[in-house]
Amino acid sequence: MLQPYLALLRKPHVFAALATNIAGRLPNGMAVLALTLLFRHEGVDFGAVGILIAVYGVGTAVGGPVLGRIVDFYGQPLVLVTSGAVSAGAFLALALAPGAPLAATLPLTAVAGALTPPLESCLRSVWPTLVTGEQERETAYSLDAALQELIFVAAPLLVSAVAALFLPMHAVVATALITLAGAAVFAALRPVRRWRPVPRTANWLGPLMEPQVRRVLVCFVFVGAALGALAVGAVAYSEQAGDRDVSGLLLSANGFGALVGGLTYGTVRIPLPPARRFRVLLAGLALGYLPLLLMPGPALMTVLAALSGLFLAPALACTFLLLGRLAPQGTTTEAFSWLISVFMCGSALGTAAAGAAADAAGALGVFAVTGAVTVTAALLSLRVRGDAAAGGAAEAAEVSGAAPDRPAEP
Repeated sequence: MLQPYLALLRKPHVFAALATNIAGRLPNGMAVLALTLLFRHEGVDFGAVGILIAVYGVGTAVGGPVLGRIVDFYGQPLVLVTSGAVSAGAFLALALAPGAPLAATLPLTAVAGALTPPLESCLRSVWPTLVTGEQERETAYSLDAALQELIFVAAPLLVSAVAALFLPMHAVVATALITLAGAAVFAALRPVRRWRPVPRTANWLGPLMEPQVRRVLVCFVFVGAALGALAVGAVAYSEQAGDRDVSGLLLSANGFGALVGGLTYGTVRIPLPPARRFRVLLAGLALGYLPLLLMPGPALMTVLAALSGLFLAPALACTFLLLGRLAPQGTTTEAFSWLISVFMCGSALGTAAAGAAADAAGALGVFAVTGAVTVTAALLSLRVRGDAAAGGAAEAAEVSGAAPDRPAEP
């Protein structure tokens, strides 16, 4: 199982690019908890904290595609270092003046989110320069998607440790320092410095001009909604089970399932073109969520939670490859940024819907939401085709010097 990954990591620059990028993305999992602890330590009421965290999330969702478009025009190093410096500066300002009026704190929080360095999108744009074969590239995407789960395991632990040993302020300072250092170190790598944007068609819609890209993104609004609703469902289930600790166990099991699924997917050769694989994987994701409606005892529910995560990382990996093929030439970084943004927006919508469902019907109502949104994503994926112009593939070929892969018909 490990052989494809070992072969991948032995390729020049691959390990350095992956390791520095994952480390640089730790603030993605640190910021919300660190800011929440900071504001609460300073006596900010929960209502105001909720507004501030929402502003941070909106800033991240809006800023990502904008930064991605700038990368597609001007390259990665300048955008990464500049955005990292500004975002880190906003975090430091919040850490040093946490008791500032809301009128000052809100814009700083928005800037910290909106200027988050687009490391995730940049790595996925660089992969074609590091790995030329499509099968190896999908292995790389699988490893990237699987290791992403570690960010959301390690980052909260890091914040909690720093806040416990020192003060919440220091957790925000750590977030700032990692933001800046991660962006600068990744930007300094040779493949990142050598990556060049390619000419693109002038269109304000960018990758959204391609209908197939829009269809893929709409599917992931509903996938994000499932993840957002699952967090609420885990808490609602644990309260009904009379054990609040079960919620963390269920979410950890879901993340573990995604990790295992992603690592396994990267070693399997599925004889289907990406568009068909996309449909199969989203169908598998839906089938994984539906058994949660059974709500068995905690032990079996933990197993079901792990199974519900199995297809998430594979679906993400397949989507990265599919977007790289479907996105018009010169827009791949922005396309990957849009995927992150719609996923986050979907998660927020799913959380809101799950909250209402929990009030109305308890945990069963929440798991009905998760089942409904994943089935919707699977049904919408039936409209995704792989017959768009090979814009992304051509771009990858131009950057890497390889012959473009012709998009397979689904």
